[in-house]
Amino acid sequence: MFYAFDRLKEMGIEEICVVVGENEPAMREALGDGSDQAVKLTYVRQTEPKGLAHAVGFAQDFVGDDSFVLYLGDAIYGEGFEAHLTKFKESGCANLNIVKPVPDPSRFGVANVEGDRIVKLVEKPKEPESNLAMAGMYFFGPQIWKVLPDLQPSPRGEYEITDAIQTMIDQGETVLAGVYEGAWFDSGTLDSFLEVSAFLTGGDPRIEGTVTGQVGRGTVVGAGATVEAPSIEDSVVLPGANVRSEGPIRHAILGGDVSSDGPLENTILYGDRTA
Repeated sequence: MFYAFDRLKEMGIEEICVVVGENEPAMREALGDGSDQAVKLTYVRQTEPKGLAHAVGFAQDFVGDDSFVLYLGDAIYGEGFEAHLTKFKESGCANLNIVKPVPDPSRFGVANVEGDRIVKLVEKPKEPESNLAMAGMYFFGPQIWKVLPDLQPSPRGEYEITDAIQTMIDQGETVLAGVYEGAWFDSGTLDSFLEVSAFLTGGDPRIEGTVTGQVGRGTVVGAGATVEAPSIEDSVVLPGANVRSEGPIRHAILGGDVSSDGPLENTILYGDRTA
């Protein structure tokens, strides 16, 4: 989230609405009022986890009639978005979506375009007509508020932001694609979380705790954590954790008290755990 704040500040955005769920107490404790990050935070509680468009609706009172940026908190980007913000403002469009060329677009929501105008959004197409994946950053004008009330839940029971955008397209609104060429990570999986850690540290170890053993690239050990293992690489140990392993630690995210009589590899463990 702090990384997201930095990206938003680069665009001159300092008033931020954080939409939270059951994790609200933890989020408030971690982020505070934002003053430490030179931003002003407002917290809004989403009553139920019913999708991204549903979450956006809870921010309407905060946004009012202004344009706004929707930034997914688990997305990490290697470059800024100032040029895309300028394009959004100057075009007067209802919505500009950041898209990223990818080698396997069938894994993503994909934008079919004519020039820089999005004409259709397709979720995980079997035969993609485009290689432009929706990359988790959206610029919206107030037109979005007109379509949210009539939005219907998707087959998985959620109100999808892509459905809201498609509705605007169908109603004749101008919806643009902003092609992003920088690094993009969605930190929602073990692999991507570790890739993000390596990216943010440049691959160099970042040790704020105590490690007994060999430390390899891509290792992050939080403040107050202790690690006892023959070696550790490509792993994240959360602050305050106590980790003891008879074997090497590789490709893991560990927190709390964790012990193992063998290697810890390709795993996420948190709490009082024995592997």
